[in-house]
Amino acid sequence: MIYRTLVFDFDGTIADTLGETRRIFNQIAPDYGIRQVAEHELKQLRHLSLKQLLDHLKIPKRRVPALISRGTGLMRGNITRLPMIAGMGEVLVELRRHVDSFGILTSNATPNVDAFLRTHGLREHFDFISSTSKLTSKAKHLKAIRKTFSLRAEQILYIGDELRDVKASQKAGIPIAAVTWGFNSREALAAASPDYLFDQPADFLRLITRR
Repeated sequence: MIYRTLVFDFDGTIADTLGETRRIFNQIAPDYGIRQVAEHELKQLRHLSLKQLLDHLKIPKRRVPALISRGTGLMRGNITRLPMIAGMGEVLVELRRHVDSFGILTSNATPNVDAFLRTHGLREHFDFISSTSKLTSKAKHLKAIRKTFSLRAEQILYIGDELRDVKASQKAGIPIAAVTWGFNSREALAAASPDYLFDQPADFLRLITRR
């Protein structure tokens, strides 16, 4: 393994939260004058960047922090019942054996992530959980994590399922692995030129033998 630290996104990367996120969004959207999202729209939405998504749904950027805060609060009631992405549990355990530290950087709430990992018997493998309520501030957090662990840029890898994860890593100057089983489509992610593009959790194991 050429990386000393692996940092994971949570929603869509480790936890299968898409259905629950849409349910909660549709529950609170009317309170903010925002239209609901039908299930058949998801395929189209997977091709959109964050800016395109907010424009398409007519969500003002100023509303985003409030939506995230309320949404993650409502998710707390069901978080321990949500499934993990199939195959991720075993892969995480194996990857952890080959690196110095494991972390999570997410827009979800820290208590939600903590409860989910404990339910699935994985909390002990993670050294930290970092949360941001701003959808576009992950680059700053990634730089802070790198500084905290005294890492060179090439020694840390971020793993996420959205275009904004790819862009954040590229802005922070660190490698990014994009996974295709989350929110954004494979085509959209590939066009953003991540360092790795993984189609199934088992693909992570390639990192162990890479030199």
